[in-house]
Amino acid sequence: MIRLLLKIQELFLRWWGDFTLQTRLMAGATLVVSLITSGLTFWAVNTIQYDARLNDTRFARDLGLLLAANVAPLVNETDRTELARFSYSFYQSTSSVRYMLYADENGDIFFGIPFSEAAVQNSLTLRRRMQLPEGYAETTDRPLVRQHLTPAGEVTDVFVPMNYNGKHLGVLALGINPNPTVVASSHLTRDVTIAVFVSIWVMVILGAVFNALTITQPIKELLLGVKNIAAGNFKQRIDLPLGGELGELIYSFNDMAERLERYEEQNIEELTAEKAKLETLVSTIADGAILLDSDMHAVLVNPTARRLFGWDNQTLDGANILEHLPSPVRVQLTRPLFQAVQGEAEAMEFRIPLTEPSHRTLRILLNTVLDQAKENVKGLAITIQDITREAALNEAKAQFISNVSHELRTPLFNIKSFIETLHEYGEDLSDTERKEFLETANHETDRLTRLVNDVLDLSRLESSRQYVIDAVDIVQPIEQTLRTHRLHARDKQIELRQEVEPNLPPVLGNYDLLLQVFTNLVGNALKFTEPGGQVTLRAHRVPCQTQDGSADETQADCIRVEVADTGIGIAPEDQQAIFDRFFRVENRVHTLEGTGLGLSIVKNIIEKHNSQVHLDSEVGVGTTFWFDLAIQPTADEPSNLAQAADAAEADPSAQTVLSAN
Repeated sequence: MIRLLLKIQELFLRWWGDFTLQTRLMAGATLVVSLITSGLTFWAVNTIQYDARLNDTRFARDLGLLLAANVAPLVNETDRTELARFSYSFYQSTSSVRYMLYADENGDIFFGIPFSEAAVQNSLTLRRRMQLPEGYAETTDRPLVRQHLTPAGEVTDVFVPMNYNGKHLGVLALGINPNPTVVASSHLTRDVTIAVFVSIWVMVILGAVFNALTITQPIKELLLGVKNIAAGNFKQRIDLPLGGELGELIYSFNDMAERLERYEEQNIEELTAEKAKLETLVSTIADGAILLDSDMHAVLVNPTARRLFGWDNQTLDGANILEHLPSPVRVQLTRPLFQAVQGEAEAMEFRIPLTEPSHRTLRILLNTVLDQAKENVKGLAITIQDITREAALNEAKAQFISNVSHELRTPLFNIKSFIETLHEYGEDLSDTERKEFLETANHETDRLTRLVNDVLDLSRLESSRQYVIDAVDIVQPIEQTLRTHRLHARDKQIELRQEVEPNLPPVLGNYDLLLQVFTNLVGNALKFTEPGGQVTLRAHRVPCQTQDGSADETQADCIRVEVADTGIGIAPEDQQAIFDRFFRVENRVHTLEGTGLGLSIVKNIIEKHNSQVHLDSEVGVGTTFWFDLAIQPTADEPSNLAQAADAAEADPSAQTVLSAN
């Protein structure tokens, strides 16, 4: 039962909550007015009924006293016949009398109208007594008046003591009907009041239903439609068969919704196209790009950013970017990201080295995205640039400048020291000492000249200078190199050998550059070979190979050139850096002089011939440097280098004829 009441209360509160404040006030006012009207009406009815009861009471009391005074002698004489005649005559002549009862001093009813004692005893064998307050007749001679309700209506009871010459004879009881006019009037008033009350509420309910059907319901539908439109649901329509102003309003609303839907579809198409263009542009740029919302959730991540951060197989849409950033990046960006979201900073730049997924150096630019008013932060834009090569070049540049400065400073310091000594103490020195000092200064000058020449050669090779490509008989630069170094090899007691396959075809290259390659390689071989060793130049035909070691199907054969020695060899840990600028093995194993640029020049020249220089070395056994050169093709089979040379002759603005891969 309690649950049922709670459920009804909940339903009532929910139903009542659906009404607006205006509707609630109207219902409350109607209830108050109806209650006041009903209360006033019932107050009037009760007043009328009260006055009627007073009138009936007075009338009944007076009528009872009159009748008791007339019948008292008859009762005293026990003349019941005359009593009956008189009473019946009185009953017939007075329509207000409902009944008349006579009781003796003991309360036993001995006569009554409309029934008599004999009739009752003969028909029902029932004796009735009149129950009155004890001692009523002896204590008062005033009538007792009361009302009671019977199935036939309300009756006023009057009990009048019958006294004659001071003797108590019994009690006369009269039943008086109420005034029919007054009763009818009060009933009419009550019925009218009820009718008015019911009519008011019927009118209110009918008005509410009419208002709900014709005004409230359309307005609710319009309000719901406006909310849906505001929420972006432009498919909202209102279908109510109404005319008049509400009908025009509903028609205008549907027309507006239809226009907005078409406008939205058009805008969506345009925005989708622009978004596709933007995503295509962002996905194709070389830099990484990440777009975050104000909660630092990823909105857009382009493929470059995924590759740099190792996110290729991760879904980042809607994810918090801090949970996926590499640890070094997260450590440095967490605080700046929160500062940017709070509007404390607009643009920041960071340089962060990474070790995973690969060794990289990244430059990260952080910018805030503001709203149109330039007041609130709507998101963050992160740009990631891979500056690994730039960092390496800067480091190489700094190292190169440091090495050049060091290499230049040493011979200059030696030259200045010996010349100052000659200038200040020349007269005190012997001819032998002066000659030794001058030879040392001359030697350091030659060393300085070689260093400057090597630097100039390397700079010229790395510049956009053009080199002429032509057919070169590989035997000629080999023989010239051997002739140049034969005397030096004899002084060091090193055997200088030549192993060239006969009838080798010409190769495509630049004679002077190839001669410089052979000179540097043979010079290094003689420098690091002990007396009694040998240095060998070989040239023979081999199948052409690509850079990854597979067979090159575009060319049948190449000429492989090898410079082998039986010197001290190169340790495995040094072989990776042997072609770097200013790297010298003698820094670790001996004190022979050198610029450390020879092999860098060799590597650069060979790369300009679309080839690569390789080495095979073992410490204590010897070292072999080798590379392949393309054979001069026939007239109907031009090579890549020949095509490059022809293009260079046809277009003088070309950067270089010999270019690196």
